[in-house]
Amino acid sequence: MGLDKLRTTLKNKEHILELKTPIIGASGTYGYNDEFEDFVDFNYFGAISTKGMTLEKRLGNDGERIFEVQGGMINRIGLENVGIEAFVKEKLPVLKSKKIDFILNIAGNTIEDYKQIAHIAQQNDIKAIEVNVSCPNVKTGCLEFGLNSEGLFGLTKEVRKEYDGFLIVKLSPNTSDIKLLAKAVEDAGADAISAVNTLRGLGIKIDFDGEKFYKKSVKGGLSGPCIKPVALYMVEEIRSAVNIPIIGMGGISKLVDLFEFISAGADAFQIGTANFINPSICSDLAYELDDFMVKNNFKDFEELKRKIREA
Repeated sequence: MGLDKLRTTLKNKEHILELKTPIIGASGTYGYNDEFEDFVDFNYFGAISTKGMTLEKRLGNDGERIFEVQGGMINRIGLENVGIEAFVKEKLPVLKSKKIDFILNIAGNTIEDYKQIAHIAQQNDIKAIEVNVSCPNVKTGCLEFGLNSEGLFGLTKEVRKEYDGFLIVKLSPNTSDIKLLAKAVEDAGADAISAVNTLRGLGIKIDFDGEKFYKKSVKGGLSGPCIKPVALYMVEEIRSAVNIPIIGMGGISKLVDLFEFISAGADAFQIGTANFINPSICSDLAYELDDFMVKNNFKDFEELKRKIREA
């Protein structure tokens, strides 16, 4: 398959991110990015966002981490990862040798944590980072910054000082006004926004053995098709507030979902929960999108976006 029609450029002022396709594997669903080689063709990917990387190694949360619910799932992984130094030493050389395009997702407990990781990314010529200020599954950091516009502005500003590549900030839907957060991110120098991360959720399963009830429950981040209407709403709200590119996500699993996110204002897409059902979903969607554009005589992805937004 020729991918020329799917080539996508995300740009803001002097910063540009070139993607072979607008399809990105979402953070936390592709590990450190080379584990899925036997299942997918990475040529169909614009990029893959890494597991959330912290300054130090993290073991993540104890207990049950994945909980299936109607229309999706709840996760409470807790940002398990090897730490940025081990990533640079062990994982980065593999990604470069295999020429896998990736975005480094980063998280921290303090502004200094984010700054140090951003500095390491700059030193190692990592072309794009995604600042996670929206994970609901950790006790400190992330949402502490992501739900306050002033704090988010300050954090983004400090990261921008340390990092001169393409800077993406991943926003949370767990807010009363995402427009304020999006505007703060844009004003602080971010190049793009990815939206949205998971919603806070509670999954409960009740069993009865004839004599006694048994309960199992998990609190964490809700994702999957059930959150798509919320994600579309948030993307449209963000688009009304900012001019920088938006990477839309939340419940995408089929071609028409891409069209809906474009209509709401997205310029590219991340696919997350659907990967657990179909590991090749990203490459499948890229193929379907290209096939649709060829059959319907669209010159390129920009023309497709324009036509959808004219509807």
